[in-house]
Amino acid sequence: MSETFRVGTRGSALATTQTGWAAQKLSEISGLGVQTVLVKTEGDVVTGSLASLGGTGVFAAALRQHLLDAGCDLAVHSLKDLPTAQPEGLVLSCIPEREDVRDALCSRDGLVLEKLPHGAKVGTGSPRRGAQLLAHRPDLEIVDIRGNVPTRLGRVKGIGETLDDGSVGRATQGDLDAVILAAAGMRRLGLEKYITEYLDPSIMLPAPGQGALALETRSAGTGHAALDAALASFDDEATRLQVVAERSLLATLEAGCAAPIGALAHVEGNELVLQAVACNPDGSQTMRRSARSAIDGVASAQQLGRDLASTMIADGAAVIAGLA
Repeated sequence: MSETFRVGTRGSALATTQTGWAAQKLSEISGLGVQTVLVKTEGDVVTGSLASLGGTGVFAAALRQHLLDAGCDLAVHSLKDLPTAQPEGLVLSCIPEREDVRDALCSRDGLVLEKLPHGAKVGTGSPRRGAQLLAHRPDLEIVDIRGNVPTRLGRVKGIGETLDDGSVGRATQGDLDAVILAAAGMRRLGLEKYITEYLDPSIMLPAPGQGALALETRSAGTGHAALDAALASFDDEATRLQVVAERSLLATLEAGCAAPIGALAHVEGNELVLQAVACNPDGSQTMRRSARSAIDGVASAQQLGRDLASTMIADGAAVIAGLA
């Protein structure tokens, strides 16, 4: 039997699906076998809103500790769930090409955002999504929700039985008019048929890093030369530059991954363009700004994020977003 590497993942359907995809690609490139290691994280067992738990970073800590303890050779994360500070001893070795960056509306009766009735109840666990939604439709009622993707879908009237895998927040069903989820997760799970509308970034800027996966290893490498080489070749330069700029902006704003901050970078010719929004959590105020710089490596992308964040701070973004 060929040599194998161990990949760590959370146990949710989305986590195991995206980990399985990444591990299969790395196996094909490296010629190594794969062993999956399931790790239960605090975010999987503790109830309460994600914002009150300190943001989605609660999903990463146990997985990272397992990696540091050599319980696995590699961990796969949703990049938007990772705090911007990188732990000592770990490195993001590979960021594959990004999936769809947009947020998706999943609503009853196929209603698009503009057709939702006055006062419709829309579920999300994200202050960023809730704030931008209220900025666009102040009449909507935002309901804080938890749980995996099928569980959240089950909250929408008419969607019916879910593919529930035993996550937090699964007791209530059919009480909402719509939920907002990341399009990337829906697509990875094969649940696109429930998407009523892909929300344009002009209405809702995604979370920094949304749609991208982060493949994390110990700084010293995985212990498998073939796997280290596979990680290097599977890394997507354009995606890395985009997410570095977005996360640099978030870090400079000193905002966590549960803050009402959206950011999205894209490559335009030989330039990297970064858009960002800071919102009051109730949607009453939003600040949108953008900046661009010539593409010149990771350090340049980091500087673009820092510069745009500094401009926004000078204009009062921290006060608007409740970060001050």
